Amino acid sequence: MDHGGHGMPMDLPPFTLARGLEFGGDTFFLVGCVVALALYGWGVARLMRRGDRWPAGRTVSFVLGVLTIALVMCTKLNDYGMVMFSVHMVQHMVVSMVSPILLLLGAPVTLTLRALPTAARGRKGARELLVALLHSRYMRIVSHPAFTIPMFIASLYALYFTPLFDFLMESKAGHIAMMSHFLLVGLFFFWPIMGVDPGPHRPGYVMRMLELFAGMPFHAFFGIALMMASEPMIGTYEHPPTSLGIDALSDQTAAGGIAWAFSEIPSVIVLVALLAQWYKSDQRQARRADRTADRDGDQELAAYNAYLASLQTRGR
Repeated sequence: MDHGGHGMPMDLPPFTLARGLEFGGDTFFLVGCVVALALYGWGVARLMRRGDRWPAGRTVSFVLGVLTIALVMCTKLNDYGMVMFSVHMVQHMVVSMVSPILLLLGAPVTLTLRALPTAARGRKGARELLVALLHSRYMRIVSHPAFTIPMFIASLYALYFTPLFDFLMESKAGHIAMMSHFLLVGLFFFWPIMGVDPGPHRPGYVMRMLELFAGMPFHAFFGIALMMASEPMIGTYEHPPTSLGIDALSDQTAAGGIAWAFSEIPSVIVLVALLAQWYKSDQRQARRADRTADRDGDQELAAYNAYLASLQTRGR
């Protein structure tokens, strides 16, 4: 017996973590993860051959980001996610919130710009096309909070509370498109907030924090709505296979709790990263100010002292 007509067996045994972590899942995401790791590794190797340094922490972060995608999409968790709302919600939250943060901390765009060769004068190569894309009107629109925050919210409410979710779950292609959408929305939402890679929208640190907290409460509200519902709200999960031994409403309540919890965890991770970036930025500015003072004999301080002296003279 199949689920949704795309060949996924419905007679899965009761869910356990060991069964969920068995190798399996979606080939599309498996290939994507391997290609992403290979390209990132090529970029790091190219910089090292050139004698340039690349922070090990960024590499670790990017690899972890790819592995989190593989964890939920390239294991049996993907199969269970087709018939269990709670497992699907873990997939959604990881792919849309945890994975994008880790990937962006790996600064893949910065690595690409440094690894790609510069084209000859008068010609446009891959690096020049990427730079043009980063500064294009399209990128200014999709990285602006007026776009990213509504899209981040709509990915929850407009998808789960309309027939669109059930329609996408009816086919393998629809499921792949939905999970890819979650990943892209997460990347575009957190990209200007993280501020690691270059982009057209780069607000100050306080504004980034406001953008972060503008979107997170809607995840909590979404989770609470699922937990408080008195009947199943998603048609796909309304009648779980009897082999799982679960109740649809209880599973939906668990899914709501997962959505609610994930509204807090990524916020803390991003907030810590922003505070660390802010501190490092202040340290760099302080060092630049010290170097400038050493070169010009601290003329700025001398001018300020002269200004104070003039005020004191006027007051006599």
